[in-house]
Amino acid sequence: MKQNVMIVGMGAGGTAVLKLLSHSDLFNIVAVVDSRIEAQGNEIAKNLHIPVLNDWKEILTDDIDVIFNTTGDEILHQELIVHKPKHTLAIPGTVARIIAELVQEKESLFHILSNKNRQQELILDNTHDGMIVVDKWGKILLFNRSAESILQTNKEDAIGRDILEVVPTSKLPRVLQTKKKEINQEHILLNGSKIFTTRIPIFREDGELEGAISVFKDDTEVLNLAEEVTNLKEVYSMLEAVIQSSDEAISVVDEKGNGIIINPAYTRLTGLSTDQVIGKHATIDISEGESVHLKVLKTKQAVRGVRMKVGKQNRDVLVNVAPVIVDGKLKGSVGVIHDVSEISQLTNELHRARQIIRTLEAKYSFEDIAGESEGIQLAIMQAKLAASTPATVLLRGESGTGKELFAHAIHNESDRKYNKFVRVNCAAISESLLESELFGYEEGAFSGAKRGGKRGLFEEANNGSIFLDEIGELSPAMQAKLLRVLQEKEIRRVGGTKSIPINVRVIAATNVHLEEAIVEGKFREDLYYRLNKLPILIPALRERVEDILPIGERLLAKINQDYGRNVEGISSSAVKSLKLYNWPGNVRELENVLGRAVIFMKFHEKQILPEHLSAITQVKQEQTNGTKAPQIIDKPIIESSQNLSLDEMVSMFEGEIIEKILKNNNGNKTKTAKELGLSVRNLYYKIEKYESAKNSTQ
Repeated sequence: MKQNVMIVGMGAGGTAVLKLLSHSDLFNIVAVVDSRIEAQGNEIAKNLHIPVLNDWKEILTDDIDVIFNTTGDEILHQELIVHKPKHTLAIPGTVARIIAELVQEKESLFHILSNKNRQQELILDNTHDGMIVVDKWGKILLFNRSAESILQTNKEDAIGRDILEVVPTSKLPRVLQTKKKEINQEHILLNGSKIFTTRIPIFREDGELEGAISVFKDDTEVLNLAEEVTNLKEVYSMLEAVIQSSDEAISVVDEKGNGIIINPAYTRLTGLSTDQVIGKHATIDISEGESVHLKVLKTKQAVRGVRMKVGKQNRDVLVNVAPVIVDGKLKGSVGVIHDVSEISQLTNELHRARQIIRTLEAKYSFEDIAGESEGIQLAIMQAKLAASTPATVLLRGESGTGKELFAHAIHNESDRKYNKFVRVNCAAISESLLESELFGYEEGAFSGAKRGGKRGLFEEANNGSIFLDEIGELSPAMQAKLLRVLQEKEIRRVGGTKSIPINVRVIAATNVHLEEAIVEGKFREDLYYRLNKLPILIPALRERVEDILPIGERLLAKINQDYGRNVEGISSSAVKSLKLYNWPGNVRELENVLGRAVIFMKFHEKQILPEHLSAITQVKQEQTNGTKAPQIIDKPIIESSQNLSLDEMVSMFEGEIIEKILKNNNGNKTKTAKELGLSVRNLYYKIEKYESAKNSTQ
């Protein structure tokens, strides 16, 4: 008796169930339910004249025997259970899939059993080999169509007769007598035709002789078969060569899980030889974990990305295994094994290579700029707009806000990204050298000039970008020369008379208030307007404290890499402390604070806590809003003295800080100036003041 079925959900699962049950004689699909018009199974149901409903409650009556819920919605399934009739079976998607497979298997078996005789006849009659089966007395029981063709005898005339009456030269009686196989024997028929035959005795389970079978081909077919075998051998040899030469470790097992093929890469990875694996169970190479081969053979589904340990050295590997199915039958499985340690090594090497490449050209992109605040997002939007044009860009902001990061990103976003990105700190190079560094020089231009002259940084950056940092520190003479470059798009080497055309995108940066510098006569107004075509203001860190956490996490990843640590994050209480500080040194200062915290953390500590931020303490300051503002302070370096003026005390305080940072940087003044947020020129000035103040106290 047919079962009335309702299917809920016409996605991939419901469609599969619909296709299966619609071909079954055991089920009658009353309706399918899915509120989505575009559901893939709805159209199939309509073509089968099965009602498509929006609500399962419309048809949930006592006539429904089975409900297949293929939606995967547990709440919906519970609702179906509550409302369904008591006798109705509600099947969830997972069970529906299993039942569908079982029903399919049952119908397949039933079909096989019901058509067994017909299939046997079809198989025997359509095989290219001639086949004759005789009983133990030599009477012919089976005579297929190929035997008719080769022996030129009708089946009706052969069945039931003695084999020697039909084939007088047959050696099947000899096989019945000797009970031994005769493989690939040449046989001459009475008409002179030559065949190749294999004769095999047939035994019952108790060992009693039951008859014999002869399978034969004429010599033409044998020759054709030999050619096919040769071709197959060539294909097999080719496939074997591919497997054996592969750098990936490969293992193949049969349907019983026994090893049949491994390659040298497998032996190198596991340390197991062919003799130790071939014919052995698939678990032979596993030192930790379960056999993926056996799982695939059981489920007939591919399995990927399984971590396990294999071989004598417990190698950590990643395993992908797929079933081998031929004509619908499982014949085994193939596994590809990846050495995770090798993958990690290659990943590290790739990372190092990328780091090297990034030091050669512009290092950063816009993805490296952290922050979601309105100010930084506006700056990023403006920078991306600037990147799409060849116009000069002026990056403005306090020291340590990340102006150089923006310069890198603008270059990498522009159509010049495959050309050079040259960085110049205008304050770090003395005025006497800056001109020759920027514009180059001709041979003999000055004492010590290289033979043949030297290209300047503008020439090096031709067709690329040049980043002029600390542009506000340029002398008036250099400002005039730079203005000419921006106006004429050409440079002239020191000591040269020839103008050299250049195509360079200029990105300038300054923390100097250029408008005030113009009023004071320190900066040319015409150069200011040339540089200020696309001004981008990068906000200070104190103006976007909501970005401290994402910036801190990005900096922490870099610090972990630099210091070989594995600090996982910044605690919420530490973030709160960081947000209360006003950050005069901006992002650079934040990096220093986090770096110092990581250095003094114990190795088992995984999060930065407030106590690790010893450089930040709460200091009462008189502000208009009356709030407390934290400051970075250390123990007082000098005590107040009546022998020093306030200016001398300030110089001494600054000087001792500079002396301490210089010592940490092994006397590197450029690095010290960068860390303190000063220009190199300003650093020299403060050192001179410190020396003067110190001498006055001695």
